[in-house]
Amino acid sequence: MSVLAQKNILIGVSGGIAAYKIPLLVRQLINFKSNVKVVMTPSSKEFVTPLTLSTVSKNDVFSEFTTEKNNNPTWNNHVELAEWADIFIIAPATSNTISSMASARCDNLLLACYLSSTCPVFVAPAMDLEMYKNTLNQTNIKKLVSNNTNVLPVGSGSLASGLEGEGRMLEPNEIIDYVENKIKKSLPLNSLNFLITAGPTHEKIDPVRYIGNSSSGKMGYSLAKIASELGANVKLLLGPTNLSMDLHNIECIRVQDSDEMYSQTIKYFKESDIVIFSAAISDFKPKKINNSKIKKESGLDSIDLQPTLDILKELGKIKTSQFLVGFALETDNVIENAKSKLKSKNLDAIVVNKIGDFNPISSDYNQIDFINSNLEITSFEKKLKIDVSNDIINQIIENVNKTKN
Repeated sequence: MSVLAQKNILIGVSGGIAAYKIPLLVRQLINFKSNVKVVMTPSSKEFVTPLTLSTVSKNDVFSEFTTEKNNNPTWNNHVELAEWADIFIIAPATSNTISSMASARCDNLLLACYLSSTCPVFVAPAMDLEMYKNTLNQTNIKKLVSNNTNVLPVGSGSLASGLEGEGRMLEPNEIIDYVENKIKKSLPLNSLNFLITAGPTHEKIDPVRYIGNSSSGKMGYSLAKIASELGANVKLLLGPTNLSMDLHNIECIRVQDSDEMYSQTIKYFKESDIVIFSAAISDFKPKKINNSKIKKESGLDSIDLQPTLDILKELGKIKTSQFLVGFALETDNVIENAKSKLKSKNLDAIVVNKIGDFNPISSDYNQIDFINSNLEITSFEKKLKIDVSNDIINQIIENVNKTKN
């Protein structure tokens, strides 16, 4: 999935013939599951209708500072529009609009949104050959670039004047590719490979019964979601859980028992940069699995158990450049036991789940300490697991950067 999924994208349309391509741009963004709103200059409506853009964007289109509703003027708040946007794409950007942007002139709603925006802005110029090359126009483009506005290159080909050369607005798919690549490069985890384990494992007793540890998988899933949003390539190894998940940009691999979890972890470990082992692997498994269901009437005096493989310890033995993070849920001597686990398993960090007035296993909340390889402890307050995940990922980024410096 695209990094533009779930992003709020504001499209600014100015009055150039290339405006006919904008419905396709909007439709492609909608297909990427972006949320799209459109603001138009008055002259752009000569090239593409607000009704068309409203239909494809599934939102009202804005072009004036006020809108008449039931004979009452309603203010179209340019500040709210600008603050709503995660990304602002101005396409086509005519010479007139670029000049106004460079000189901070604010005589239409699109320009007001631009001057109020704090999100990344992408400008797709569209004009004729000599107009594009004109030194005054190039000076205005340089002003925008110096103001941290992303000015896209232009295409080359047939122009509205009949000339051949530079000046064409990029095609919608080219605009999207440019924006995606720029956004990816700005993300702190861009191109890093994350391997995250989550959920319990079920160790079979017979075809319908099992033993295992309690786990909802929420913590690992939240970690995968945050890592993905920050640009990482994420593989999530997920044990049996009924957790409802939005897996945009996350490759999820389902496993059942500790042996499957081990084989899948080893399969992807070598290519991983960051490995977070948050799964609650069962500590024991039956020595023998009955092929048929054990009847209640037959009775069962005992189940012979054997320890499952300590996957995290095995990873610690074979790691090379991977940053390896484990989890600990302790009830006694919490910090000392966690530090001992960190050292004995050759981890780079360990996350300590605290059991206080709530059970973090079943709760949407968690409270943690983060301990790095230098045994430095960073403590956090009780938070929603998605916010705890953000804290953990930030700690990982900070500690990984320390090792590089």
